[in-house]
Formats: sequence, structure tokens, C-alpha cells
Amino acid sequence: MTMKHWLVKTEPEVYSIDDLKRDGSTAWDRVRNHQAKLSLRDGMQPGDRVLIYHSNAEPTGVVGVATVVGEAMPDATQFRKGDDAFEPRATKDAPVWWARTLRFERRFPACVTLASLRAEPKLAGMQLLARGNRLSVLPVAAAEFACIERMAKA
Repeated sequence: MTMKHWLVKTEPEVYSIDDLKRDGSTAWDRVRNHQAKLSLRDGMQPGDRVLIYHSNAEPTGVVGVATVVGEAMPDATQFRKGDDAFEPRATKDAPVWWARTLRFERRFPACVTLASLRAEPKLAGMQLLARGNRLSVLPVAAAEFACIERMAKA
């Protein structure tokens, strides 16, 4: 099976790359978008590499890399009454939302900013940069992933 590449967005005041580094790994949960759910449940596979993107931050951009470990699992937050991620339609036998475990790989020395991503011609077709894109889990082409890693080293 061919390794895929992904980008996940997180707000650093909610869960940052530093939190992931401290924890070592985490369930990537609380994703409440159908298309993003399908990426988590069906698209991601163990060993896939993931760019961590800080949104609603100053600056916004890619801050590091994680690796997918394990299989898709029901998002436990959907079953917790009173939790803002509670999903009344969900049952243990028929979960609505899914999560993946991400393991910390590395933090970039500096954020690869959204502005620098937009300025890189090799990333012109990247889904993250498409007008109106709001998805929190996105596929990334291998060449785009490699380009961003090179930018992080520069």
C-alpha cells in the first residue's frame, strides 16, 4: 500500500504541536465535518505522514509532522452527554464520527506560514490554498509534502 500524506488543522490554544510533543500521541477527535470524517475513517492509514497546521494563530501555518498509528476508531467524544462534541444520533454499534491516533514526529524550527505557502509556485494547486477551503483534514500530494518539508529546513 502506498503511503499517503495529510494535513490537519488545529487551533494552538485548543491543542498545539507542543501538546502533541508532550503527549507523544493523541486521538485526533472532535472533527465534525462529513468529508473530513471520511478522510479519518477511510483515507488515513497507519504510517501515513501528517502536517500539523496551526489555524487561528499568529502566524497561521504548518508547524510540524505527525504519523498515523493504528486503525480508525469511533470518536469517544460523540458519546459523552454534556460534551460540546456529543452526537445524539451516535451509538456504540453505529458511531457517526471517527478519529485516528496521531504520533508526534517532529516540530519545525519555525512555522511555515500561510503567506509563504501561498508564495511558493510549487504549491499553487494545494487544496489548503483553494479559495473557500475550510476542511480540517486534507489530503496532501507527496510533492507538496516534500516541498513544505524543504521550506521548513530553509
